Amino acid sequence: MDVAFLLEKYFKGATKVSIDVFDAQTLNSVYKDVINAMTSHFEIEVSVLQALSYCLYEMMDNVHIHSGKPLGTAITYFDSTQNTMSILIADDGMGIKASLSENERYKDITEPEALKMCLEDKITDGKGLGFGLFTTSRLVDSIGKEFILHSGKHKLIRKDGQESVVENGFWQGTLIFMVIGTGEEIDPNQIVDHRADVVEEYNETFVESDEIESLW
Repeated sequence: MDVAFLLEKYFKGATKVSIDVFDAQTLNSVYKDVINAMTSHFEIEVSVLQALSYCLYEMMDNVHIHSGKPLGTAITYFDSTQNTMSILIADDGMGIKASLSENERYKDITEPEALKMCLEDKITDGKGLGFGLFTTSRLVDSIGKEFILHSGKHKLIRKDGQESVVENGFWQGTLIFMVIGTGEEIDPNQIVDHRADVVEEYNETFVESDEIESLW
């Protein structure tokens, strides 16, 4: 994977960018390292971290479940001046259209249709629940500044309240890039449609028991 291209394209001018490569065996440890690094930025609202931690794991796990390739790349950058977090998860696997086409129901969809559909609830190739990108989409709707989903020849772009799918370059696999605001308090469990208690999950994993009371 051309990490230099990704840095130039999506993180140009950024300093202290974190780059992590993960596979099925290291996914959990890399995920925890990434979130722990985010918690060191006290400017980020805890509620944002609670919701983001769920979405980030789902995006990383999608590489393992759906891409057909062993490795994924996670790149993150916190901009303290803009109070935003930029996150990129990428693989060089089969891509969204080919993955969804493994489900007989979606075998005839086009690539632009696949990009739109995979953000909907319960749309899956049969290997997962179809919930991870749906919750990520809800997070972007809540506090997102920019969202790009690039797979094959097409990009789905959300910015300034508008969504479009354009033919733009080629990415072998799936690339997700998003910039979210980190200073606004949100309801993390609303982001996951109250189908999981992400507040409790985050606190149990990333917060020392004697620190929990200080979060409120």
